[in-house]
Amino acid sequence: MQRRWFLPTLLCLPLPRLAWAEPEPEAEDQPPKQPSYKVSAAALQAAVGQRFPLRYPVPGLLNLDVQVPTLRLLPAQNRLGAEAVVEAAGPALNRSHQGTLDVEFALRYEATDRTVRAHQLRLNRLQFPTLPPAAMALINVYGPALAERTLLEVVLHRMRPQDLALPDGLGMQPGSITVTDEGLTIGFVPKPLS
Repeated sequence: MQRRWFLPTLLCLPLPRLAWAEPEPEAEDQPPKQPSYKVSAAALQAAVGQRFPLRYPVPGLLNLDVQVPTLRLLPAQNRLGAEAVVEAAGPALNRSHQGTLDVEFALRYEATDRTVRAHQLRLNRLQFPTLPPAAMALINVYGPALAERTLLEVVLHRMRPQDLALPDGLGMQPGSITVTDEGLTIGFVPKPLS
């Protein structure tokens, strides 16, 4: 008889608050979160460092040697910036001069090799403080070509097959690339129906 009394009494005891708490409703004005993949700023910098230093020769005139650029995250513009030390030397110059190359670029995903690449390059500045104006004018002629050869389509990250296995199984593929304060967030979108 005591067993009959024990079970109803147990059910009436106060339980911890979490046992009775209902799940919090999701905000109606926020869309459900899409899966994403993050790339740190350090990983981006390491990938860029694999390509440099780089030499850009202008036959018979000069050589421009570009050192490893330092990347800047520009979340407000959804772009990256890069600044590199450039050394100029050759027959057209009396001595070696050191300057800076400053560019900004957007990012795109290339599905054929699973890479994130630099594109839509914009040259901000190519500056050599010790060069005379005539020599600087000569170098500025090659500035846009130097910027393009240095960073256009540079691979900033390569996704591994295992990084894409789960999204691929869910019928999704990389879509948006967002620059954040910490690096990149690659969003996944549904694959087009074929």
